[in-house]
Amino acid sequence: MPGPSPGLRRALLGLWAALGLGLFGLSAVSQEPFWADLQPRVAFVERGGSLWLNCSTNCPRPERGGLETSLRRNGTQRGLRWLARQLVDIREPETQPVCFFRCARRTLQARGLIRTFQRPDRVELVQLPPWQPVGENFTLSCRVPGAGPRASLTLTLLRGAQELIRRSFAGEPPRARGAVLTATVLARREDHRANFSCRAELDLRPHGLGLFENSSAPRELRTFSLSPDPPRLAAPRFLEVGSERPVSCTLDQLFPATEARVYLALGDQNLSPDVTLDGDALVATATATASAEQEGARQLVCNVTLGGENRETRENVTIYSFPAPLLTLSEPSISEGQMVTVTCTAGAQALVTLEGVPATVPGQPVQLQLNATENDDRRSFFCHATLDVDGETLIKNRSTELRVLYAPRLDDSDCPRSWTWPEGPEQTLRCEARGNPEPSVHCARSDGGAVLALGLLGPVTRALSGTYRCKAANDQGEAVKDVTLTVEYAPALDSVGCPERLTWVEGTEASLICVAHGVPPPDVSCVRSGELGVVLEGLLLVAPEHAGTYRCEATNARGSAAKNVIITVEYGPRFEEPNCPSNWTWVEGSGRLFSCEVDGKPQPSVECVGSGGATEGVLLPLAPPDPSPRAPSIPSDLAPGTYICNATNRHGSAAKTVIVSTESPPEMDESTCPSHQTWLEGAEAAALACAARGRPSPGVHCSREGTPWPEQQRVSREDAGTYHCVATNAHGTDSRTVTVGVEYRPVVAELAASPPGGVRPGGNFTLTCRAEAWPPAQISWRAPPGALNIGLSSNNSTLSVAGAMGSHGGEYECAATNAHGRHARRITVRVAGQTVGSPRHEDSPRACEGAGSGGEAPRNLATLREGLHPAGPWLWVAVGGAAGGAALLAAGAGLAFYVQSTACKKGEYNVQEAESSGEAVCLNGAGGGAGGAAGAEGRPEAAGGAAESPAEGEVFAIQLTST
Repeated sequence: MPGPSPGLRRALLGLWAALGLGLFGLSAVSQEPFWADLQPRVAFVERGGSLWLNCSTNCPRPERGGLETSLRRNGTQRGLRWLARQLVDIREPETQPVCFFRCARRTLQARGLIRTFQRPDRVELVQLPPWQPVGENFTLSCRVPGAGPRASLTLTLLRGAQELIRRSFAGEPPRARGAVLTATVLARREDHRANFSCRAELDLRPHGLGLFENSSAPRELRTFSLSPDPPRLAAPRFLEVGSERPVSCTLDQLFPATEARVYLALGDQNLSPDVTLDGDALVATATATASAEQEGARQLVCNVTLGGENRETRENVTIYSFPAPLLTLSEPSISEGQMVTVTCTAGAQALVTLEGVPATVPGQPVQLQLNATENDDRRSFFCHATLDVDGETLIKNRSTELRVLYAPRLDDSDCPRSWTWPEGPEQTLRCEARGNPEPSVHCARSDGGAVLALGLLGPVTRALSGTYRCKAANDQGEAVKDVTLTVEYAPALDSVGCPERLTWVEGTEASLICVAHGVPPPDVSCVRSGELGVVLEGLLLVAPEHAGTYRCEATNARGSAAKNVIITVEYGPRFEEPNCPSNWTWVEGSGRLFSCEVDGKPQPSVECVGSGGATEGVLLPLAPPDPSPRAPSIPSDLAPGTYICNATNRHGSAAKTVIVSTESPPEMDESTCPSHQTWLEGAEAAALACAARGRPSPGVHCSREGTPWPEQQRVSREDAGTYHCVATNAHGTDSRTVTVGVEYRPVVAELAASPPGGVRPGGNFTLTCRAEAWPPAQISWRAPPGALNIGLSSNNSTLSVAGAMGSHGGEYECAATNAHGRHARRITVRVAGQTVGSPRHEDSPRACEGAGSGGEAPRNLATLREGLHPAGPWLWVAVGGAAGGAALLAAGAGLAFYVQSTACKKGEYNVQEAESSGEAVCLNGAGGGAGGAAGAEGRPEAAGGAAESPAEGEVFAIQLTST
C-alpha cells in the first residue's frame, strides 16, 4: 500500500513542531520534588538467609548517601544515584534499614522493613503413657521450637487423620517465635493402637511466600480396661494320683483381651494354659496331672495381667491315692451244679463290700461261695470300695462275670412254634436256643426241602411257607422243635385275572370281574373314576354311558393293589349340529376347511358329496380331526351348493345335508386402486380412484398421512403427497398406499442478468432464467434482432454472450412451456454507447435496469472525506498545553485543505481510507454531477441495466476489500 503524499508529510512535520514547542513550555512550568527509595521496602527472609537492598534517589547530583542497618553485610555496589548492598546471615526477627541521600542541603530518607521467618523443622509430640485406662483423661502436648513468626503459625493435634484440636496464633507480636499446644483427651476403646501426631503449618502466602508444613513422628497409644472382679476358677476339689483333670480360668470385661497374659499353676507346676477369646471374655484351659510327689493339699493359682495391672484367684485341690478294688473267681467257667468262690479286696485304707456284704474293718477282704446253676450263667458280681478323703467319701467299683456251662433249651419266647412274616423286605429269621457254650441251631423241612438261613438278613418270599424242624446242639447236649412258617403278601392284579382293556357293544349284556391273588385272600371292588360310591357289579345292559375308566382295588391285611380298567363302548355313527353344521360359509383365502365331526365308536369315516347343480358329484374338502402333514390341501376356490355327508363304521351309517355358501375378504390391486395418480392444479377436487373386491361389498376410506380428507373446491399443489386407502368388510381389511402428484402450468420465477449493471463493448454477460412447473417446463429464448454468437446451456436455462456488441443490446424474452401452458418474462440488456428505450412489460416484473456508476461518486467522495478526519489511523496527537492545541488546529485545517484539493484529481485516491470505510470509491471526473445521482434515484431496479458513458470519457476502476 503506498504511503502519504509529500504534501501530507509536510503538514505532519509542521504539526509535530508545534506540539514540541507546546510540550517544552509545559515542562518548564512543572517541577518535581527529590526523593529517596529503598527496594524492597518490605521483605521476608528465611532466618540465616541473605538479601540484596537497592537504595536510589532522583537527585541529579547527591552529595552523599548510604544504608543504615545493624545486619551483617557482605558486599556493596555503587553508582552516582544508587547503591546496592547484600545483607547476610539475617537472624533478627525484625529490622528496619534506612536508605538516605544528602541533596540540596536536605536529607532524603526511605525506611524499609525486613522480617525473618523460620520453618517448622522440629515438631515434637510429648511421649504418651505406655498404657492408658479407658475412660480416663490423658494429655497431648505439641511443641514447635523456633518456628515463626508465631502469628502465621497453626498447630493441629491429630488422631490418625482426624483433627482433635486446631489452634491459630493470629494476633501474636511479629517478633514472637515458637509455639506449644496442649489438649486433654478422654481415652476410648477406639484409641487403642491409634497413632497421635501434631502438624504445624506456617502460612506465608499472604507475604508472597508459600505454605510450610511439617508433622511430628506419630506416637501410638495403648488403652485398656480391666474388670475389678477376680478370675473364676473351675477345678476339681480332689485329684487322684496318676489322673488328669481339666481346669479353667475365666475373666470377663477385658479390653483388649488379646493382650492379656494368663498364669495358671498347680502348686509349683506351671500348667501352660490354652487361651481362647470371646469378645471381651477370656477363658484359659489346661490339664492338671497329679503325681505321687504332690499328694496332699495344693493350691491352684490363676493370674491375669493387662496394662500393668493384674487379677488373681486361688483354689485348694487335694491330691489323693485310691487304687481300684480286686475281684476274683475261683473258676471263671464251671459246669452246672459245681461250687464257685468269689473274693473282693482293696487297699489298706479302703472298706470293701461284696454283693451287699461289707468287710468288718478297712483293708479286710470279703468272700462268697455258691452252687452254680443255669440262672448263674453270665451272673455279674460287684465289689464296692469306699475311701474318706478330706471329709468326702470316694467310691470305686469292680465287677466280674461267671460263666456256667449247660445243655441247649428251645423256648417259645426265643423260637416260636408258629411264625407269620410279611413278604418282600429283608428280614433276619431267628430261632434262638439258650445254652453254654452257645448252641448251633439248624431249621430244615422234614422232607429235606428248604433250609432257613437263621440269623442272616435276607428276603422273605412266599416259597418259604411250610413246616420246619429246628435242632439246637452244643457240647453239653441238644434240643429239637417243630415250627410252622406262614408268609403273607399283598394283593396282586394281573392281566389274566383283571385285563387292562375291555370292549363292549351297545345293547349287549356284560359284567366287570377282577380276580386278585394274595395272602390272606383279598377283597376286590371296582369303582368308576371320578364318581364316588358308584360300584360296577353284576350283569349290565351295555349303554354308551358305561364307557370310561374304572379303578379296581384289591385289599388284605398286608396291603392293597389297584388297577385301572378302560371299558370302551362301541356304537354306530351319529350327527350332531354343533360339530357338523347344516349351513356353512367358506371365506376365500381364510385357510379354513369344513369341519364335520361325527360321534361314533370306532370313529366313523365321513365323506361329503355335492347333490345337484354345479356341485353334483363334487367332494367337499373336510378338516381333519387332528392336524397332520397329510391334511388335505386348502382349495383356492370352492363351489357353493348342497352337499350330502355320509358317516360309516362297522356298527352302521348316518347321513346329513349341508348347504355351503362362499364369501371373501377385501382385495385391492393396481387395477382397482392405482398406486400413482395425477391431478391438475385448479381442477375440481375429486376423490381418489380406489375400489375393492370382496363379499360382502367392502367400504373404502382414504386419508392423507393419518389426517381426514380435506373438503375443498379446487385442486392445489399442496394436495400432492402420500394417501392411505383402507377397504373393510366382515372378513378383514386390505390397504393400499397411493402417491398423488399435482401438475401445474409453468411460471418464470426468476430472470436475472450477470453482471447486473450492463456490459461494455467486448465484455461478457449471462442471462439466467428459472421456471416453476410440473411436469418440468421447456425453456426457450427470444433475442434482439441481429444478436449473434449466443450460447445456451444444456437445459436452455442460461444464455451467455462473449464479446458483446451493440447488436446484443435490447430486450430478451425467456419462455417456459409444458403440457398445461406457457409463461414468459423479458429483460433489457444495455451495451455502453447504446440507447435503449423504456422497457416493455408483459406477464413479468420490470426488466433489469440500473444507473451508471457515476451516480455514486458524490457519496463516495463524502465517505473519503469522513475517512480523513484528524482522528484517522496515523494522526495521534497528545495536546500538552494551549500552544500545542493551537498548533494542532492549524495542522488539521491545512491537512483538510490538502485532501480536498487533491482527492478528486484524476487517478489519485486514498486506498487505506476507502478500505476502512467498507465501500468502493471511484474518483474520476466523469459522471460525478447531479445528473448521475438523479439517474440512480430514478431507476431503483438496477439489476440488469447497463450504464451509459460519454464517448470521450475515461473510466477508472478499482476493486477494494471491505474489512
